[in-house]
Amino acid sequence: MGLNFIKRITQIRNILNIVLRKIDDDKGIKVTQFYADHLFNNPKYDSPKRLNKHEYQVFSQNGEDGIIQEIFNRIGYTNKYFIEFGVENGLECNSTNLLHKGWSGLWIEGSDEYCKQISQRFKDLIDSGNLKIQNAFINAENIQSLFDKADAPLEPDLLSIDIDYNDYYIWKAITKYKPRVLVIEYNSIFRPDTHFVVKYNANRMWDKTSHFGASLLALEQLGIEKDYCLVGCVFTGSNAFFVRKDLVGDLFESPYTAENHYEPNRDFLNYKAGHPKNHIPD
Repeated sequence: MGLNFIKRITQIRNILNIVLRKIDDDKGIKVTQFYADHLFNNPKYDSPKRLNKHEYQVFSQNGEDGIIQEIFNRIGYTNKYFIEFGVENGLECNSTNLLHKGWSGLWIEGSDEYCKQISQRFKDLIDSGNLKIQNAFINAENIQSLFDKADAPLEPDLLSIDIDYNDYYIWKAITKYKPRVLVIEYNSIFRPDTHFVVKYNANRMWDKTSHFGASLLALEQLGIEKDYCLVGCVFTGSNAFFVRKDLVGDLFESPYTAENHYEPNRDFLNYKAGHPKNHIPD
C-alpha cells in the first residue's frame, strides 16, 4: 500500500512536470510570435538608425544586451569600463555579458546577501581585477564618493542605473563623471507627454507599486540638461538608453524625444529561455 502510494505520487509529479514544461514552451512560442509581429515585422522599427531590432538577451532582463552592443558598434569603445548598481546577484543585469567580452568595471549593491553571493560566484573576475564590488546603499549624497573610492574613470564607457526609486536623483547628482552611454529605468506607466518624478527620499525603497522613479519625459529633459540624447528604449518598456551628445552625430534615430522613443510596459514578454543563468569561478 505504501509503495503503491509513493509510485502514484511520483506519477502525478511527472505528469505535472510535463504540463508545466508544456505551459512554459507555449509561452515561449507566444512571446517569440509577439516579437515577430510587433517588433521585427513592424514598419515602425524599419529605420536602420533605430535600435530595437538589435535586441537580444544574454544576462540582461530583456533585450538590453543587444542594444548596448549595437550602441558601441556605432560609437566605438574607449576604456571598456562599466559602472552598474542595483545588480542583485549579478546574473540578471546589463554588464555581466560585458565581463565575458573583456570589459572591467564596478558593481554597487545594497544587499549584504547579494554581495556575498557575488563575491563567491564571481571570485575569478574579482581576483583578476576585472570586477570590483561595493556593498553600499546608494543615495544622491554618496554616489560620487563611491565612484571615487573605486578609482573609476571619469568617462566610463557605460553607466547603468536601476535602483527602483531614486534613479532620477542619482543621475542628477552625478556631475563629476561623464559616462559615454547611460542606461536608466523609466516608469512606463506614464505616457510620453507626462512629466513625473517621485519626491526624493534618500532612505525610501520601491514598494512594488507603480509609484517609483521617473517618466521617460522627465528623463529626456534631465538628459538635455546634462548634454545627453535619448536614443531608444528597450521593447519591453523598462530601460531607456542615452548617449552623450558629443558622440551622437547622425548615428541614431531622431528626434531624441520621449514621444519618438517611448515603449509601453510589456512585462508579459518577460521570458527566460534555456537553462538558468549562472557563473562558476572554476
